[in-house]
Amino acid sequence: MTKKIAFQGEPGAFSHAAASNVFPGEEALGCVTFEETLNAVQSGKADYAVVPVENSLYGRITDIHHLLPESGLHIIGETYLRVEMTLLGVPGATLGDIKAVQSLSVALGQCRKFISENGFRTINAVDTAGSAREVSEKGDKSVAAIASRFAGEIYGLNILASNIEDAAHNTTRFLVLSPTPKEAPANSGKVKTTFVFRVRNVPAALYKAMGGFATNGVNMTKLESYMVGGAFTATQFYADIEGHPSDVSVQHAFEELGFFTDQFRILGVYPASDTK
Repeated sequence: MTKKIAFQGEPGAFSHAAASNVFPGEEALGCVTFEETLNAVQSGKADYAVVPVENSLYGRITDIHHLLPESGLHIIGETYLRVEMTLLGVPGATLGDIKAVQSLSVALGQCRKFISENGFRTINAVDTAGSAREVSEKGDKSVAAIASRFAGEIYGLNILASNIEDAAHNTTRFLVLSPTPKEAPANSGKVKTTFVFRVRNVPAALYKAMGGFATNGVNMTKLESYMVGGAFTATQFYADIEGHPSDVSVQHAFEELGFFTDQFRILGVYPASDTK
C-alpha cells in the first residue's frame, strides 16, 4: 500500500526532493506550513513527515525546534540534502532578459553574491517551488525564480544558471517523523539520540548538566536553546548526541543530567545518516 509523506511547500520544493529521496515511489503530500505538515501525521492524513531542522548556511529552522517537542511525533531518521540553487526562467528567456528574481527569503539570502553581481531586484515569496510555479504561470521573461532543478522540471522552466548559491557546502538536514516510535536497535551501527530538557533554576545548572557528557565521552553534536511560554526565565534545550540510550556511557550521562533538570524527554533514537 502506498504511503503518504507530508512535507512543507509545493511540489518541487527542496523538502519534496528530500521526502522523495527517503521514500522513493511513495505519495508526497505538500503542506502550506510546518504546523500543517506535522498535523497531517498527527491526524493520520499522512504516514510520515520529512521536515528541515537546520541548514549549513542559514542555521536552525526555528519553527521546527518550537513545534516538534510538543507535537507528540517521533524522530525515526535523518537525511541530508545538498541544496543546489538554480535560476529558472520561462521558455525563451535568457540571463540577459532577467531584471528580477523571486524566491523564499532564505533562498534569496543564500544567493546574495549572484544576485548582487547581476543587479537583480528581489521578490520575496513563501516558497521556492511556489515561486517557480508563479513564474511559469505569469510567463514574464524578465522575472526568474530561484528554486531547485526538480521544480524547473515540474513547472516547465528553463535553467538559466546553475549552482548560484554563495557556498558550495549549502546543505540542509531533514528529520523523518512518525506518529509511533521506531527506535534504532542497540549495537546496530551509528545512532543518534535527540532529546529536550529544561535545567533547574540554580547557578551553573547547564554547565553541570553538560559535564556528564564530557566525562563519559559522549559526543554532543547539537545544542540549541529557546524560550518557552514567552518567559525569559523558562528556557528549553534541544540536543543531539551520538550514541544509544542503552549505551553505558549515555546512561551515565543521562543520569547526571537528571540531577540538574526538571524536564527531560527523548524525541527519537535513529540511525545516523552516512551522507552529510
